[in-house]
Amino acid sequence: MEHRRLSQPGSPFGWIALTAQALGLCLNLAASPTAGPDFSTEVRPILSQHCFKCHGPDDLSRKGNLRLDVRDVALQPAKSGAVALVPGKPHSSEVVTRIHSRDPDEVMPPPSTRQTLTETEKKTLEAWIAAGAEYVPHWAFQRPRSVSPPEVSNPSWARNPIDQFVLQRLEEHGFAPAEAADPHTLARRVSLDLTGLPPTPAEVEAFLKDHS
Repeated sequence: MEHRRLSQPGSPFGWIALTAQALGLCLNLAASPTAGPDFSTEVRPILSQHCFKCHGPDDLSRKGNLRLDVRDVALQPAKSGAVALVPGKPHSSEVVTRIHSRDPDEVMPPPSTRQTLTETEKKTLEAWIAAGAEYVPHWAFQRPRSVSPPEVSNPSWARNPIDQFVLQRLEEHGFAPAEAADPHTLARRVSLDLTGLPPTPAEVEAFLKDHS
C-alpha cells in the first residue's frame, strides 16, 4: 500500500480531531450491541431530526402519546393496537408502515413538516429494527469499558494506546505519520493553540530548557 505523509498544520487541531474520532471509534466498539446500524451515529440523528419534535421528550408538543426517544414506551401498543417498534420485525412495526406510506394523512413525517426521509434513511431504520431496535445511551452516560488497542504495522511509533487507534485510522486511509516536529515548532503550536498568539522569546527559551 502506498503511504502518504500527513502534513502537519500550523496547530495540532488536525491531530486533536483525529484523536477525537479514534476515541469515538473506541466507544462505538464498546457500546454497539447489535450487528445493525450504529444507533449513536446512524439512527439517533434520523430520529432527532425527523421524529423527536412530535414524538420526543416534550410533553406539550408530543403527538399521539407516542415517544420514540424511550425504547420501552416505543415498544408498547397504541390504543389502535399498532406498535411503533417491533424488534426484529420491521414490517410489523408501525414506524416502517408510516415512513413508506403514500397517504398524506398517514405518512411520517407529515408533509407539513417538510422533513422527507431519504430512501437511505428509511433503509437504515428498517435495518435497525430488524437487528433488534436497540437504543444506546449517549456516550457521556455510559460506563467506560476497556477496549484492546488495535494491531498496527508500526507499534513502536505509538507512545500510548490512543496512538494505536490514531495510527490505525491513518493506515486505513493510506497515510503514514509525519515526522516529529522540532521543539521550536512545538512551542509555537502550543502557544497559538492556548492563547492565539505566538510565543515570546522567553517562553520559547523556557520550553527548550524544560526536557520533561
